Amino acid sequence: EYGLQEVYIHAILDGRDTPPKSGAGYIKELVKKIKEIGVGKIATISGRYYAMDRDNRWERTKKAYDALVLGEGIKNSDPYQAVQESYADGINDEFVLPVVLTDGTGPVTRIGNGDTVVFFNFRADRARQITRALALDEFEGFERPAKHPRDLFYICLTEYDEEFPLPIAFPPIDIKNGLGEILSKNNLKQLRIAETEKYAHVTFFFNGGIEKTYPGEYRRLIPSPKVATYDLKPEMSANEVTEALLEEISSDKYDVIILNFANCDMVGHTGFFDAAVKAVETVDDCLGRLVPAILEKGGQILLTADHGNSEQMIDTDGQPFTAHTTNPVPLIYIGGPDGVVLKPGKLADIAPTMLKLLGIEIPEEMTGEVLLIEE
Repeated sequence: EYGLQEVYIHAILDGRDTPPKSGAGYIKELVKKIKEIGVGKIATISGRYYAMDRDNRWERTKKAYDALVLGEGIKNSDPYQAVQESYADGINDEFVLPVVLTDGTGPVTRIGNGDTVVFFNFRADRARQITRALALDEFEGFERPAKHPRDLFYICLTEYDEEFPLPIAFPPIDIKNGLGEILSKNNLKQLRIAETEKYAHVTFFFNGGIEKTYPGEYRRLIPSPKVATYDLKPEMSANEVTEALLEEISSDKYDVIILNFANCDMVGHTGFFDAAVKAVETVDDCLGRLVPAILEKGGQILLTADHGNSEQMIDTDGQPFTAHTTNPVPLIYIGGPDGVVLKPGKLADIAPTMLKLLGIEIPEEMTGEVLLIEE
C-alpha cells in the first residue's frame, strides 16, 4: 500500500496461547500471502521462549538477538521446512531455536544500521527484553557485538515501558480511577506481591499500564526459579511468596493485598498433566496457610483468576493442550458476614465489589456491578 519493496519478517512462534504445532500452518499462510502480493521475505523464525523471555534469562534473548543482528542460528532456505524439521526433533513452536533463513549468498537479511523495525507485539512484558537489546543505548543484559545496529527507527506497537525513548504506534489510553488509584486516594496502604513471572501483572498491568507506584502502594518481588521450563519445578516460588506474605500479614501494615500465584497458569502452559496437578496442589497448600492467617487478622478474601488453564490439559485429539481456556472462573468470598454471598458476574465487577467491602464510594469510571447479595 505504501510502495515498500524491501520488507523482511522476523517471525516469533507462540505455541502456548495457540496449539503447540500451529506455527507451521501460519508460516505456510504467510509464504502464500508474500507470493500473492510480491513483497516480503521471511528472514528469521524463533520460538517465544527465546525472543519473548520476560524473566531476565538474557541467554535466551541473546539467541534471538544473534539471529536478528548477526545472522547466527540454524540455517535453512525454506521457512516451512525449518519449522517441520523442528517438530521432527520434538521441538514445538514455543521452543523453536532461532532459525536464520538463507538465499544463495547467506542470510536473507540482518537488522542493520538505520533500519526501520516495527515490533507487532501488543503485550508489554514479553516485548521489553528484546526491545532493550535491539533499540536502547544503555544495555547490560549481555555484551553486544561491534555489529550492533545503530540509529534504528524502532516502533513499538504499544507502550512497552514508559521510560523507553521510542515511538509508539498506539499510545496507552489514560485509565483513571482504577482500583489501585482509588485505594491510594482513600489513604489505604496496599501491597502487591508475586514472583517474577507474574510481577508485572500485579503492578504494571493492575495499574492500567502505568509504571509508577501510587502513594501508599508497596511492592514485593520474589524471584522465579531458574529452570528451563516450569514442569521441572511446578512449585515455582509459591512457597517463598507465601512465607513473604505471612511476614507482611503479621506486620499489620496493609489494608489491601494483591497477590498472584503463577503456578496454575505457567505450569499449565507446559502441557504436562502431572506437573499441572503438582502446581495446583502447591497453590492449594499455600492458600491453606494464608487463609487462616488473614482470617485471624479479621481480613476478608476474594479468590479468583482472570482465565482458566490447568483444568484442561488435553485437546480433543488427545494432544497436550497448552493454551488458556475460556471457561468461567470461580470467585470465592471468604471471611464475609453470614448470609452474604456473591451472584454471578464478570471480572469488571470485582473492583467495585472490593470497594463496597471497604466502604469506599465507587467511581463512575467503574461500570461493573457489586456482586454482594444477602440470602
